[in-house]
Amino acid sequence: SVWCPTQCNIRNYGPVFEEQPVNTLFPEGSTEEKITLACQARASPPATYRWKINGTEITMEPDSHYRLVGGNLVISNPVKAKDSGSYQCVASNPIGTVISKEAYVRFGFLQEFSTEERDPVRITEGWGVMLTCSSPPHYPGLSYRWFLNTFPNFIPADGRRFVSQTTGNLYIAKTEASDLGNYSCFVTSHIDFATKSVFSKFGFLLADTRQYAPSIKAKFPADTYALAGQLVSLECFAFGNPVPRIRWRKVDSSQPSKWLATESILQIQDVSFENEGTYECEAENMKGKDTYQGRIIIQAQPEWLKVIADREADIKSDLRWSCAAAGKPRPMIRWLRNGQSLTSQSRIEVNGGELKLFKLVMEDSGMYQCVAENKHGTIYASAELSVQAVAPDFRLNPVRRLIPSARGGEIIIQCQPRAAPKPIVLWTKGTELLINSSRVTITPDGTLILRNISKSDEGKYTCFAENFMGKANSTGILSVRDATKITLAPSSADINAGENITLQCHASHDPTMELTFTWSLDGFPIDVDKSEGHYKRASTKETIGDLTIVNTQLRHAGRYSCTAQTVVDSASESAMLVVRGPPGPPGGVVVRDIGDTTIQLSWSRGFDNHSPIAKYTLQAHTPLFNKWKQVRTNPATIEGNAETGQVVNLIPWMDYEFRVLASNILGVGEPSVPSSKIRTKEAAPTVAPSGLCGGGGAPGELIINWTPMHREYQNGDGFGYILSFRKQGTPAWKTAKVLHPESLHYVYRNESIEPYTPFDVKIKAFNRMGEGPESLTAVVYSAEEEPRVAPSKLTAKALLSSEMNVSWVPVEQGDMNGVLLGYEIRYWKDGDNEEAADRVRTAGLVTSAYVTGLNPNTKYHVTVRAYNRAGTGPSSPPANITTTKQPPRRPPGNISWTFSGSSIRIKWAPVIAKADESIVTGYKMLYRQDSHSIEIQVPEDSTHALVQIRATGPGGDGIPAEVHILRNSGTGMMVENSAVSHDNNSMLHWINSLVMLALIGYLEL
Repeated sequence: SVWCPTQCNIRNYGPVFEEQPVNTLFPEGSTEEKITLACQARASPPATYRWKINGTEITMEPDSHYRLVGGNLVISNPVKAKDSGSYQCVASNPIGTVISKEAYVRFGFLQEFSTEERDPVRITEGWGVMLTCSSPPHYPGLSYRWFLNTFPNFIPADGRRFVSQTTGNLYIAKTEASDLGNYSCFVTSHIDFATKSVFSKFGFLLADTRQYAPSIKAKFPADTYALAGQLVSLECFAFGNPVPRIRWRKVDSSQPSKWLATESILQIQDVSFENEGTYECEAENMKGKDTYQGRIIIQAQPEWLKVIADREADIKSDLRWSCAAAGKPRPMIRWLRNGQSLTSQSRIEVNGGELKLFKLVMEDSGMYQCVAENKHGTIYASAELSVQAVAPDFRLNPVRRLIPSARGGEIIIQCQPRAAPKPIVLWTKGTELLINSSRVTITPDGTLILRNISKSDEGKYTCFAENFMGKANSTGILSVRDATKITLAPSSADINAGENITLQCHASHDPTMELTFTWSLDGFPIDVDKSEGHYKRASTKETIGDLTIVNTQLRHAGRYSCTAQTVVDSASESAMLVVRGPPGPPGGVVVRDIGDTTIQLSWSRGFDNHSPIAKYTLQAHTPLFNKWKQVRTNPATIEGNAETGQVVNLIPWMDYEFRVLASNILGVGEPSVPSSKIRTKEAAPTVAPSGLCGGGGAPGELIINWTPMHREYQNGDGFGYILSFRKQGTPAWKTAKVLHPESLHYVYRNESIEPYTPFDVKIKAFNRMGEGPESLTAVVYSAEEEPRVAPSKLTAKALLSSEMNVSWVPVEQGDMNGVLLGYEIRYWKDGDNEEAADRVRTAGLVTSAYVTGLNPNTKYHVTVRAYNRAGTGPSSPPANITTTKQPPRRPPGNISWTFSGSSIRIKWAPVIAKADESIVTGYKMLYRQDSHSIEIQVPEDSTHALVQIRATGPGGDGIPAEVHILRNSGTGMMVENSAVSHDNNSMLHWINSLVMLALIGYLEL
């Protein structure tokens, strides 16, 4: 050890690692030509570095492929045979030496698959098969995939097929004809983000057929060892036809919160000791089930519970250091000094995690390491020991210069010079040497205590300290002041929670000193500013320290102490505050006598908080609900003197937690800590499934649907459904059993079932404890088929150039093969194929329909068909129709009019239809006047009117002519045609915004 005089400002210290080597995986054949292992230590003076491989020191020769860069070790052109192993960095300076944790250098590789031909695999169709991967030599682990026939046609994990990531083998639960082909195993090794993949030779699959119960083929180990904090994966896959369903559970325990289960793989993330236990995989199909169990055993790397810290110790003193580590298996602990192993000898005692050094000497200074190790790893804790030899020195901690004290009180004067070894201490008052007496005590560590102080004790007090390195002294002056006294002490009180109270405290003191008040509750100081408004100071006067408690809570009960304090002394008085309130939480909640719907609950009384407990309330919590709910009990009301009660009306086969709440006249108290989780016993179902209905499907099928029963109604394991059904009018019932609680339909196939046949259907639930009650009978119809008869007496009539009316005689219900949804009209132009026909569907029982959007003067073929949910029936014989020609496109012209009193006489030139237009059979006139009258007669006070005239015929209405008639014009004549050019939307707007009159008929010129 290097001793530094007191004037030194910089302290030397031993190496402390800031960076240590880590495990390294080096890919064989990598283009990177070196490995670098990091090592950096903080030290003063700076550290020097050495390295060890497999416990042997590495010699840094000029031609060696090892070299040091700072503290880092660089390995050039690494070779597996020479350079794989365990590496440690050794850092040293004059203070001491420390050794780093171990870091392993390993070499990653992946060789090629064997070129040996594989024999074809022959298997019966419907049976399971396993194809082995036989992966090539490799390090580290691989990921596996398989492809069929061609790359990259990878095989998905779809429940029927599974690729084990443990062995690489491909499992097919139930082979199908589509599985025939050539199979290749594809393996990938991930090393430093590089990927290498190789292929196996092809295997073959042949075919045949059959059904069988599940048989688990891919199994996780009977004992799986895992380190805490890691990811654990268990694999389970079964052959079977139908394909089995895989379910997981933890035996005799609840499901871990961090597990993720796909059918074939159970993963537990961040595994902990709570996850240790037995796990079960169950494969089930309609033919039976198979189960397999195995244990997860959790172990852990060493982890520090207690570490050593740097110490300074006096020469010739004793030192005790201890460290502790957790781990599984339990870690072994050893000690190092400056990198060398420590064992028990003359002044050294090593006992596991405890190190003792007796009668320290300067040579004991150095770097010490506590090392904890088990088979999963090694950890190091380092600390420096500095053995001190120093003459007494008061410069850093002198005796207090001015020492005020209170008359009749006590004063403690400390003497704590820096010194090693511990000095001999003497005290004087002036020139008088002080010794222990009834009023004077000098403690072993040199502290001076004066009691029952009086004015005569004032003066100079000097501490003298001496060891073999030298001596020193320090002096302080003692003055005596008046004592502090409590003049009005707080009084004990008894209040209810929520009330306010003031605790009084007054004091007298030396007027030259500042007085402060502090309060404590059961010995803990009260911080008024952090009391959420419950505590307030009642007065600002210096001699009054009253404390007000606002909205008192149960936690505010206890012994309150008021302390009046100056810098020289203090005085205290106490009082008890009793707060009455609702009871505290009951304790020790235990569940016993577990039945299917009842349990017995017991507990111990909590605090009644000074008001007798009136009754208890029991609550339960299940995975089905987020909130705690009150449960029914026997007796219905549990009195306050009870400590047990029976809970009734529970759900069988359900996980429960229970808690208890006590109440008194002041309210309901806090709940107890929940009981441990329990599961009620199984029972047969007590409720029938609901939502029974059905219908649809393919011909010859009866599909029955229902609502799956929730977990709370299943009452036990092995849950499923039993269906009973019969054709209406027949006596015999058929039954079918459906497994799995999630099932929601059943399909009964029989080619003899007629379409849309009514069946009586019932359903009940079952589990391994028995069967439940049957539901009410529902009527379910078998699958519909297309109507077997076409509508008859189809007629089609052209109404306008673009519209026709189609009517027919409906199909009888007995020929519908289901529920009539409506009719489908198909129409197509003469010369087109029927497949290109346009279609219009009606809904319900209508027997006629209008078809619009037709082309003028065009021949159409029309058919009609009935349709139901299964499709459309046969077509009726087609009817033919030719639409009329389009209406005249030219508006009337040469319009003239004459006013005569209250009427108008209007004339126009006739419209002559063209060859492609329908004949004119009449005219329509639209009439509007500016007033709101709609009489045909024109009122005499009307000044003008607006008139539209258009030709009409079989093809519809023609284009209108529009005239504006003024009364004062007498007679008028409009020679030119005024065709309305509004589009349809404009015309609709015009019609809706005007009062119009339509005159339809033959008008003479």
